[in-house]
Amino acid sequence: MKFSIGGSLKLAFRPWVEGLENVPADGPAILASNHLSFSDSFFLPAVLDRKVTFIAKAEYFTTPGVKGKLTAAFFKGVGQLPVDRSGVRGAGDAAIRAGIEVVEKGGLFGIYPEGTRSPDGRLYRGKPGGLARVALATGAPVIPVAMIDTEKIQPPGKVVPKLMRPGIRIGRPLDFSRYHGMEGDRFILRSVTDEVMYEIMKLSGQEYVDIYATAAKRRIADAEKAAKAERAELEKAQKAAQAELEKAQKAEKSAQEERSA
Repeated sequence: MKFSIGGSLKLAFRPWVEGLENVPADGPAILASNHLSFSDSFFLPAVLDRKVTFIAKAEYFTTPGVKGKLTAAFFKGVGQLPVDRSGVRGAGDAAIRAGIEVVEKGGLFGIYPEGTRSPDGRLYRGKPGGLARVALATGAPVIPVAMIDTEKIQPPGKVVPKLMRPGIRIGRPLDFSRYHGMEGDRFILRSVTDEVMYEIMKLSGQEYVDIYATAAKRRIADAEKAAKAERAELEKAQKAAQAELEKAQKAEKSAQEERSA
């Protein structure tokens, strides 16, 4: 199913790729990519000969009915791995365990260090909890990846994608084996993550923002909420002013009618 989906995507969108030679023909590796669109997890596997396993919400695989079964089959076909988000720390620990398992079996594990899609096309600070821990626990090389223009194909909230050519740049593998077994050191985790994000920034050409994307989304949501409240207050004031104007006009008209009488 991966090849049929991948072939259809390549035929329809004709993605261009640079650096395919940096992905090993076999053996374990971690693909660390920026995240611009829901479709990133489909375009990257489509251009590779090997299967890439990403983490996906377990809900995608357990929805009942025909639609749920089709969704589950699709996500399995493109290499998505279900992760149960229940528990004290949610998906974090489960995703790390799943990633380690994929890598230890000699597979390619795909991960988005930002943790969520970019809200505005810029590159945000990487979260050290997932990528770095999997890399240090396994000793596998980390391959930085830059998705180009996928946010233009399928912006957040859009269901029907726009037909245009996305790009994928794959960088040289980064070796963090010198830190193997040090995944409990938060300073090492931060250093490893920042090094990977720097390479992704160079590949993608994105502006880098040194805050988490989740925080940026909250700021944007708060700003939109404040703007909406301000518009509502303005509309309320305009309606009040209009009502006062109509009241004054009515009073003036009544006064004129009295003078005429």
